Amino acid sequence: MAKNETMKIKKRSIPESKDSDDVSRTTRPRRAVACTNFKEESIPFSERSDTVVEKKQQIVEHEFFALELTSLLSDDPLRLTRRLTDFILHDSDGVSQAVEMLEICDLFISGVILPSDECSDKEKRKRVRCQSFGRVETWRISGFEDGSPMILISTNLADYVCGKPNTSYKKIYDYFFQKACASIAVYKRVSKSAGGDPDTSLDELLAAVVRSMVDSNYFSSCAAIQDFVIFQGEFIYNQLVGLDETAMIHETHFAEIPVLVSLRDEKSRLDKAVQMEGNPSNGSLRIDGVSQVAEGETLTTDQLDDGADKDGKYMKLLQDEEYRQSMQRPRKKSSTASKNVYIKIDEDEIANDYPLPSYYKTSKEETDELLLSDAGYEVNPNDLPSRTLHNWALYNSDLRLISLELLPMKQCDNMDVTIFGSGVVTDDDGSWFSIDDTSSSMESGSQSHDPDGMNIFLSQVKEWMIEFGREFIGISLRTDMAWYRLRKPSKHYAPWFEPVLKTARVGISIITLLEEETRVPELSFPEIMKRLSAFQKTDKAYISSDIRTVERYVVIHGQIISQLFAVYPLAEIRRSLFVTDLASKMVQRNHTRWNIKKKKILQNGLNLNPRAGMVPVVSKREAMRATTTCLINRIWGEYFSIDSQEDSLQEIAAENREEEVEEEGGNEEDDNEDAEDTVQKSQTPKKIRGSSEEMEIKWVGEILGKTFAGEPLYGQAMVGGVMVAVGGAVILDIDDPNEFPAIYFVEYMFESSDHCKMLHGRLLQRGSETVLGNAANDRELFLTDECMTVQLKDLKGTVSFKIRSRPWGHQYRKEAITADKLDQARAEERKAKDLPIEYYCKSLYSPKRGGFFSLPVIGHGSGFCNSCKVRKDEEERSEVKLNVSTTRLFLNGIEYSAADYVYVSPNFITKAGLKDSPPSFVVCQLLKITQKGSRKPRKDNSGPFWVEARRFYRPEDVSAGKAYTSDIQELYYSKDIVYLRPEVIVGKCEVRKKNDMPLPREYPISDHIFFCELLYDSSNGSLKQLPADMKLKFSTIKDDTLLRMKKGKGVESETDSGIVKLDEVPKEMRLATLDVFAGCGGLSQGLKMAGVSDTKWAIEYEEPAGQAFRQNHPESTVFVDNCNVILRAIMEKGGDQDECISTKEANELAAKLNEDQKSTLPLPGQVDFITGGPPCQEFSGMSRFNESSWSKVQCEMILAFLSFADYFRPRYFLLENVRTFVSFNKGNTFQLTVASLLEMGYQVRFGILEASAYGVSQSRERAFIWAAAAEEVLPEWPEPMHVFATPELNISLSQGLRYSAIRSTKLGAPFRSITVRDAIGDLPPVENGESKTSKEYEADLVSWFQKEIRGNRIALTDHICKEMNELNLIRCKKIPKSPGADWHNLPKEKVKLSNGLLEDLIPWCLPNTAEKNEWKGLFGRLDWQENFPTSVTDPQPMGKVGMCFHPDQDRIVTVRECARSQGFPDSYEFAGNITDKHRQIGNAVPPPLAFALGRKLKEALLFKNSLQHQP
Repeated sequence: MAKNETMKIKKRSIPESKDSDDVSRTTRPRRAVACTNFKEESIPFSERSDTVVEKKQQIVEHEFFALELTSLLSDDPLRLTRRLTDFILHDSDGVSQAVEMLEICDLFISGVILPSDECSDKEKRKRVRCQSFGRVETWRISGFEDGSPMILISTNLADYVCGKPNTSYKKIYDYFFQKACASIAVYKRVSKSAGGDPDTSLDELLAAVVRSMVDSNYFSSCAAIQDFVIFQGEFIYNQLVGLDETAMIHETHFAEIPVLVSLRDEKSRLDKAVQMEGNPSNGSLRIDGVSQVAEGETLTTDQLDDGADKDGKYMKLLQDEEYRQSMQRPRKKSSTASKNVYIKIDEDEIANDYPLPSYYKTSKEETDELLLSDAGYEVNPNDLPSRTLHNWALYNSDLRLISLELLPMKQCDNMDVTIFGSGVVTDDDGSWFSIDDTSSSMESGSQSHDPDGMNIFLSQVKEWMIEFGREFIGISLRTDMAWYRLRKPSKHYAPWFEPVLKTARVGISIITLLEEETRVPELSFPEIMKRLSAFQKTDKAYISSDIRTVERYVVIHGQIISQLFAVYPLAEIRRSLFVTDLASKMVQRNHTRWNIKKKKILQNGLNLNPRAGMVPVVSKREAMRATTTCLINRIWGEYFSIDSQEDSLQEIAAENREEEVEEEGGNEEDDNEDAEDTVQKSQTPKKIRGSSEEMEIKWVGEILGKTFAGEPLYGQAMVGGVMVAVGGAVILDIDDPNEFPAIYFVEYMFESSDHCKMLHGRLLQRGSETVLGNAANDRELFLTDECMTVQLKDLKGTVSFKIRSRPWGHQYRKEAITADKLDQARAEERKAKDLPIEYYCKSLYSPKRGGFFSLPVIGHGSGFCNSCKVRKDEEERSEVKLNVSTTRLFLNGIEYSAADYVYVSPNFITKAGLKDSPPSFVVCQLLKITQKGSRKPRKDNSGPFWVEARRFYRPEDVSAGKAYTSDIQELYYSKDIVYLRPEVIVGKCEVRKKNDMPLPREYPISDHIFFCELLYDSSNGSLKQLPADMKLKFSTIKDDTLLRMKKGKGVESETDSGIVKLDEVPKEMRLATLDVFAGCGGLSQGLKMAGVSDTKWAIEYEEPAGQAFRQNHPESTVFVDNCNVILRAIMEKGGDQDECISTKEANELAAKLNEDQKSTLPLPGQVDFITGGPPCQEFSGMSRFNESSWSKVQCEMILAFLSFADYFRPRYFLLENVRTFVSFNKGNTFQLTVASLLEMGYQVRFGILEASAYGVSQSRERAFIWAAAAEEVLPEWPEPMHVFATPELNISLSQGLRYSAIRSTKLGAPFRSITVRDAIGDLPPVENGESKTSKEYEADLVSWFQKEIRGNRIALTDHICKEMNELNLIRCKKIPKSPGADWHNLPKEKVKLSNGLLEDLIPWCLPNTAEKNEWKGLFGRLDWQENFPTSVTDPQPMGKVGMCFHPDQDRIVTVRECARSQGFPDSYEFAGNITDKHRQIGNAVPPPLAFALGRKLKEALLFKNSLQHQP
């Protein structure tokens, strides 16, 4: 069979009948499973493939029509592929059936059919419901290689990728989906190609699979997962064996793997064990009309595989269905203990089993565990790396040695015990403690030498676990940074570890006793105690010969034993009488209970280990409480109020409800599949509930004018005795009992032609209904673009409302503070008197535009509504129009003419970009616009038409090598003519002669301008000069500056700066900028390149980064100090210390600044622009109404950063942060930041950008918040210029909406992505550990990027790299120099080091903890034709981003290579040692991204300037 063929399992042949159709079928023996060639098949669907923008759908009867209605240009003509959602599989009688019933009967599909995911947002809206189509021919499981199961169902006409099933079918389908998940999890553990170990034992396999599936809400416990995997052993085996048909000859066949055979037979083995005890696990089943299976009989694989044994197949499927129903049956809660409660062991009770108190001492220098990983990320505990800890000890805050037994074995949320640790850390080598080892350490394969690792001290230990099987036992513990598999403890600590191991042995011995007992349920607690007391002293589980002593030991150490039972796979043993009796006895001792709470953890970057004060301090950064202004302190302090105890209880109750929903709701991604992706259109207008009440309505005052339809306009009306006026606000009831009444702003009122008194209004949205959520002021309303016309009789009343407008600027700040105090006092007084709320509005909220904006002109009562106009303009722009002469085309508001150069969606013309990256737009020149079906246009010019165009090729269309050596803006003329639908045209561009290109050329690219000098023949791939007689019509040069320069003239400027380009911001207009948290200056560098900003002041805490900023920005004043201290000093200098809330430490340090420093501090009025990226630590899990929470929040640097904005009130403000900033603290940090800026009077816009879309050769997603003063123009987001395979970067808004600042470039962009070869291909080779900071370039410039990034430099600096140790260097040399190579390509062998030690070439932790993310990229090589991964502060092969090896050289990437990946020019300097330099680069904002933002800021400034100069 060909390698790329797909294995499909055909449905059994159907006996011929008169009613059978003519569809031909292949009859052959078939397995009871279905599988696919997972290595070759590529399914083009994302995780969110069922998410659509609109839910309008057609209903058709035939599958053929549904396929036609969901067709795309990119469809494969050989085999159609569609998505399937809201579906049910059923038999000919309409009864829902499991997927595998295809083995027994015909199955049909009912559901919604959608296009493939590789389509535009508009095409995604196609939804067609088709009832009962098919028959189903095959089913298959895909995704083995990716680790994400995908179920495909095929009919004769198409393949369907299953998404979210119909609610009524969810239980049946979810069960099958978990079987697929289990199959893939097992595959990952045993497949060599996936980094697994086929020689693993069954116990290790089950433990690993359970760990990989533990986060699934489908299962109630780890034991339930293990039960499930064992029950499905034969199904899993058959799935993997099916893959053997497409395996390479040299690959190990799954059928030959012993552990898979053991898994297949394990259920039969356990069933037989139970049957021998006279207690069948599933009882017997009688199948009417088929056969009867005798009690205890089990179905073998041979029976199932025998195509003639239909009864056996049916029996097997019925057994599986019975098991599914038993799993999904509601479970009764235990009366003695809860799975959500952990019983804490009393330290006093176990004290006699431990040595006398002792303290931890060491003379070795230990490294902080936090330095091994980057902190500040919210992660799942199961996604943490795994390491091994040798020579270890545990202790408390006083360094007193403490037992691991006092720590819970489950993650709990109310722990009152704190345990730290120290030891020697190495890679996880996979070895366990052997229960057969007689040594006190219980370590298998004990080493005769000290481990070759690093001495570290751990952060707080949060939980631990015991893993055991018939042949091994292992103990691991977890901090917030990693899992540690424990090896031999230190000699000093060994006596504190021995009782834990002993208790584990006792628990395993009890389980063994129960396994050997023929009457498990009846074996009571006293009987087991009696048997334990009979153990010989030589037995490792011996306690005492005295029964009471044995019972005491078992009960006080009972939680360890209970946990061993809780994860044991055999249900009869888990639920034995012994377990119940033990739990009761533990409860009787009144042990403390802890609540078990599964949740993500935050690596908060703060280690409270007492050893931290005994080692050299790596960073002087300390958690100082933020210096704030009164406004910021009030906004954040009120939110984290310590007085709202009632609200606290409500919030806790709400959280508990959320947890319950989480546990019952199933897969979170499934639940969100029908959520809207982005805000494509205005929100659906609210449905107003009409009124049938009779009330007197009359106009008040004279007619003000008339509407466009000639209807009279009025300014006031009396409605039921209540005055309604233009510019006021009214209440309307919503036809939804779950929503508050709507408040509408009155734009105008009129009397319709049928004499109805009407009102046209715009929705005023409550702050809590916007992205602000609970951070909003409950009295503030926001104007929206949603408007409607209603009858006055439907009004329910009016509200007290006013438009708030206050003078803005730093000089009015104190005045605003006073006004706010009076306003707040008035509001509290009205609340006390139970008077109606007085609402106010000062901003427009637009979820479609992603922000809050200054109010437009409203409330004139003139009959004009800006929202209506905007909506009408958008509708007109969306229409495709053709002018009468058919020479011009209007599309999306852009006019296209013959001879124009345009961008065309690449999916229409080509399906391949540079290697596997998305293709860039295709450039074409329009030749002719013609209507279809006629040579002359129709009179109304509305008929369908097409465009004839000439295609231009790019260097990447020729070859990767040509793309590398050519200018990225170069095009090739061709004689190829294409015929386009207008919808595939996405924009305009220019094509010029090379001599007419803009001067100087700039990086990054911001113009849509290309040049052409060569002709490309696509038939033979040849390139040649354009013939001299070819009259190519180039674009008209519109740049007056370039035209004048070509004529030898300059552009006159009225400024002192001399000649400037018309789109340049004169120096005197550039913004005086303060860069806070400045780092080495990447953000300032990009803004400077854009010509919009002069960074006059910078604040940076780290000395090396501050020095780098000085070197690159010598004109700036750099303060290397704590920003809290600087803010205090600034406010003191301005005489506003009374308004500054700061610590005593900040006050003292501010006073110590010398006079020179104080004299250079900026004052309000001098700063036009504040930028920065404050570090934001997560504080999720805190109650917002908890004093300790507020004290922690006060240390957040975001408060100080916002206080800088509040005090200076600059014209513009820009915040940069990691993408997850918008979700920190459940979104509260982001919401409070926006609320603070709005309270200051700013316009605010938020979004997430991908740096690679702006000319950076790496993936780097960052969140940004723009703020602009009320009278300024708020910058737009920069248009993505380079393609990059990333989905739309959304921010969750209110009411299920999402906002994307920029479109995804998966479907094209003006230019290709920047590759690794583009970025570093010219740099000279260096060796591992290279330390020479200056050297020659050696190689000539090749790529366009290299020419721009190198500039005129002669000497190459910072081309230095970190030195790897001997073992990692050997690993690096063993990694193939091929695309995508990483640790998976390492041979499974040991290597001998120079010290004589043997070490595993593959770090054990990688193949043995790869269920979640496969550790893809660790020890990985960069690919010349791909991008860099996200730049980190410390590149290392086992780091967060492990792909750090050079594509061709055996070393880690250099500092300069990392700098180029961020877009830093070679002239940019970094300071400090190599670690400092990597940190500076990893923390920086890529200058090209900052440049793109700066260009948009410049456009905003120039636009405002043009408005001011209009007559």
